[in-house]
Amino acid sequence: MKSKDVIGALSALANEHRLAVFRLLVQAGPEGKAAGEIAAALETPASSLSFHLAHLTRAGLINQRRESRSLIYSADFAAMNGLVGFLTENCCGGASCAPAAASPNKRKAS
Repeated sequence: MKSKDVIGALSALANEHRLAVFRLLVQAGPEGKAAGEIAAALETPASSLSFHLAHLTRAGLINQRRESRSLIYSADFAAMNGLVGFLTENCCGGASCAPAAASPNKRKAS
């Protein structure tokens, strides 16, 4: 991913409503959800949801398709993986990121 695309994606996700929509669509998998289902699940008015869906679509994080009279939205998993890959590309300079001694889940010996 290019820095410009990453900034757009992170900007789109930096809103609690859009983040909730994206997480719901990730959970839904490739089949996605209809706009009405998303609105009901998140208790969001249709007009607000349309704004957030358009923003996520412009950022390249979700896809839209028409099935009969419904608009179906799904997460773009390639874009999501590209974003995560960009953020972790040079993680820890190639060293192990979580040495056993630094793991927050393990208690230090007294």
